[in-house]
Amino acid sequence: MLTRILLLATIVPLWLMSTLAQADSKDGRLDLYFIDVEGGAATLLVTPGGESILIDSGYPDYNGRDRDRILKVVRDVAKLKQIDHAVVSHWHLDHYGNHASIAAVFPVINFWDRGIPDALQEDKKFDERIAAYRAASQNASKSLKAGERHEISGPDLPIQVTILTGSRDVIQNTGKPNPFAKDHQPQSEDKSDNAASLSFLFEFGRFRFLTCGDLTWNIEAQLVTPNNPIGQVDLYMVTHHGLGVSNNPVLVKAVDPVVSVMCNGPSKGGNPDVIKTIRSCDSFKTLYQLHRNLSLTAEQQTPAEFIANTGETEGCAGNWIKASVAPDGESYTVQIGAEGSPREYQTRPVSK
Repeated sequence: MLTRILLLATIVPLWLMSTLAQADSKDGRLDLYFIDVEGGAATLLVTPGGESILIDSGYPDYNGRDRDRILKVVRDVAKLKQIDHAVVSHWHLDHYGNHASIAAVFPVINFWDRGIPDALQEDKKFDERIAAYRAASQNASKSLKAGERHEISGPDLPIQVTILTGSRDVIQNTGKPNPFAKDHQPQSEDKSDNAASLSFLFEFGRFRFLTCGDLTWNIEAQLVTPNNPIGQVDLYMVTHHGLGVSNNPVLVKAVDPVVSVMCNGPSKGGNPDVIKTIRSCDSFKTLYQLHRNLSLTAEQQTPAEFIANTGETEGCAGNWIKASVAPDGESYTVQIGAEGSPREYQTRPVSK
């Protein structure tokens, strides 16, 4: 497996500002919404300049459940007039299932992905399903590759975006030695598209957010062994809904998140070993879950006050989780739903 060794030395302007209407006036904060799509993924970022990025879009069907939950946050909560950038982390239906249906009823300006494969071995209907995405993007989606760095301009601080993995390539293994590298226990090769997931590091001042799609165990280790090119992060979106084939401790402990958000469902994800790994991190303060895992005891998962949805899928309110970063990047809050009380966290010091 080849490792991409080129990390661009210069920052390329990729997330181009559209000439169409942006979001309503903002307060200079970077907002991140983790939208409940019942064990799929849909993460909305709204920059201080009002530019929007939707990473993944949940499951199709279910009477438009996930599409409607995403649009509710986009329109009613974030008050957006358009989605500037719709990103696909990888080609599984719980991640790109609503890109086309959202674009049919709401303006989407740019589409981004890792490149569209000719076939997908684990999805016999891929040709049929990808046709809708091709039509929505007018066959003009743009490919992202490991090693690229991009900048999103803002009124004060820019947002730096680094693509860490994509199509099984990883960035150059630079940085400090990873003290957990020796603990890696390889698993069988993952030939699914999970291992090809795009991973993103977002940096806003000192604030750092890591999201890796459904990246799996061996590629996670390849990314951070023997050295850790990512460094430590403030906020971590728990990979692959908290499944045990992902969240390799050699990566999770190396990035040492202060706050983690798990986009699991009531019966999908939320593996107790993954939760143990997150809790074992030196800087751990809080784990938020989109759902209570109905098969685990209360002690095996995060306390109820940090769980957005507690019942079965049927009748679920679909509460979201929001992180909001101060204009100077020095602190951030996390809350559950519109009525939730924000909890404040200080951005971690720059590691030496």
